[in-house]
Amino acid sequence: MSGWDVIGQKADRGREKPDMLRIGKGGAVMIGTEFLQGQGLGNQLFCYVSVRCIAKDAGYEFGTAGQGQLAVNIHSKKGMYFMDMDLGTPILDKRKFEVYREKEERLYLKNCVHDMVHGCYVAGADEEIYQIADDTLVYGNLQAERYFAHHREEIKGWLKVKEEYDSYKYTRENLCILNIRGGEYADSRPLFLRRKYWLDAMENMRRIRPDMEFMAVTDDVETAKRLLPEVEAHDFGLAGDYVTVKNARYLIVSNSSFAFFPAFTSETVRKVIAPKYWARHNVSDGYWASEQNIYGGFWYQDRKGQLFSAQECRKELEEYRSNGRGRMAKARGMDAFSEKEVRRRKTADQLLHWTDKAVAKGKRMVRGKR
Repeated sequence: MSGWDVIGQKADRGREKPDMLRIGKGGAVMIGTEFLQGQGLGNQLFCYVSVRCIAKDAGYEFGTAGQGQLAVNIHSKKGMYFMDMDLGTPILDKRKFEVYREKEERLYLKNCVHDMVHGCYVAGADEEIYQIADDTLVYGNLQAERYFAHHREEIKGWLKVKEEYDSYKYTRENLCILNIRGGEYADSRPLFLRRKYWLDAMENMRRIRPDMEFMAVTDDVETAKRLLPEVEAHDFGLAGDYVTVKNARYLIVSNSSFAFFPAFTSETVRKVIAPKYWARHNVSDGYWASEQNIYGGFWYQDRKGQLFSAQECRKELEEYRSNGRGRMAKARGMDAFSEKEVRRRKTADQLLHWTDKAVAKGKRMVRGKR
């Protein structure tokens, strides 16, 4: 039984399900979400799947606004061409709907400028989301498996790739796929995963099979080649990258939402390694950005290359909270740091960022001379 199966069963047992559809002011009750302009596909799929599952559990009908924006972003303008997704009832007039925003929790920390000014998003699942009224549009991160893990088999059908786009070309017993996120991540010191993360994860995969080979799929081939020049890197387009991840035997993923649902719906994957602390892998002292990104089917690697199960990560996070560090960071608030402190942190981040790049370039030059 997989980690996701266990989590799904627990979530299912803890929630009452109505025997019939509740009726609201406009007839059958409906809740929905909106596909936002410029939103990445991974984030859109989380919103779609989570809200559809919440609607199903509550006995609501489901709809979506902004359907023309699905899978339309800086990486692709084609829309959702490789799946036939049931987007529910089209919501054309959002003014008729209430808005519910998933609860947030933020820590204000000196680790980077963003977290000093805006706070670091660390929230877990929002249980009050199950109490929303009819005719409501739901917005938020919506990435907690609490919302959807118990519907895994159904989700496989909802996100089924069209036969003409599916491919098992890279489904090999000794091939591990790396999903490297570049683009805007590459210039963000807290976000961009360093070379060591990937090398440690590759070594962990070789412990499963000494003959393991590696290939990267990425939105940024140039950055991937700079980061790991010894690993073959490809951008197969939106559909090609998605199915290569989905049909892999072994996966090393970045702290990006894109790879989650291909991995979650995979019938082939045997092990997934992800960065511990997710979006703050590089700088965290125990907090997660966010708690929602702890998934039962993943193994999480820390900065030393050690692997932890989701259960171990959750236990450690509870200990972090109980010792007061998280409460102190939360209590500081958004005005906790002066402009001088923010400028100093920005300068330090830039220096560390360019130092990382210079070191990486030096290592590439040394390897090139061998």
